[in-house]
Amino acid sequence: MTTSTLISKPAEAVIPVIVNGVEITAEAIAAEAQHHPAKRPEVAWQAAARALAIREALLQRARALDLVAEPLTDAEGRPEAPDDSLIRVMLDVEVKTPEPDEASCRRYYDNNREKLRAPDLYEPAHILLQADRRDAPAFERALAEARTLLETLSEKPDLFARMARDRSDCVSATEGGRLGQVMRGQTTPAFEAVLAQMQAGAIHPEPVETPYGVHIIRLDHAVRGNIPEFAQARPLVEEFLRDASWRRAVSQFVSLVIGDAEVSGVDLKGAQSPLVQ
Repeated sequence: MTTSTLISKPAEAVIPVIVNGVEITAEAIAAEAQHHPAKRPEVAWQAAARALAIREALLQRARALDLVAEPLTDAEGRPEAPDDSLIRVMLDVEVKTPEPDEASCRRYYDNNREKLRAPDLYEPAHILLQADRRDAPAFERALAEARTLLETLSEKPDLFARMARDRSDCVSATEGGRLGQVMRGQTTPAFEAVLAQMQAGAIHPEPVETPYGVHIIRLDHAVRGNIPEFAQARPLVEEFLRDASWRRAVSQFVSLVIGDAEVSGVDLKGAQSPLVQ
């Protein structure tokens, strides 16, 4: 089975898609539809038709400018597709954006200080009682055992490492349950939420449930990420503002190209270029 037959042309899509007199074939739309997953084939078909219509309009504009494009290669030595390189060169020529100035960088910094904060760093340890939530009796046994262990730890917290070595189902058991340094996103959301509210040196008083089972968590050390000074953050702020400005400008340019084109067979009102999604 070829790629173009994986999503067939919807029965109701009988109107050909034409951009300035150039028809986009049903085979091309079917092939493109594989990159637009949707619950219904007709939705994927329409998304693919819009993407190809926009691409055709951009290519026609680029060719009209008589541009010459040299394909780039990626880190693995794979060459850029000729059409992609042509559109890239056209955007470099046609889309111009101002460089972020001191005032705009300062304004973004002042309004988004928390977004610029460095990730929090934790050094947790845990005891994992592995259990599948779909096996209700087994999960309840794990919870009951965790509560029993926590009762002991509330009186004898120094037993944590021994308990981890004897009972934890995690490979960290050999290290007394210590997980080393972890940052945001490196543990499950439930585990991370508990770390964020704990004080260093404490053992969480309740079992913590995650897809892996039931955890007893101790937080050995925590470092709250700092907000960098403006001078340190400015290169990152400039990069963000430069990228955001470019995306807006490309979106506007694509809208102008679409507006100038004669397109039938697909509705491009409010369509957004795949380049800026």
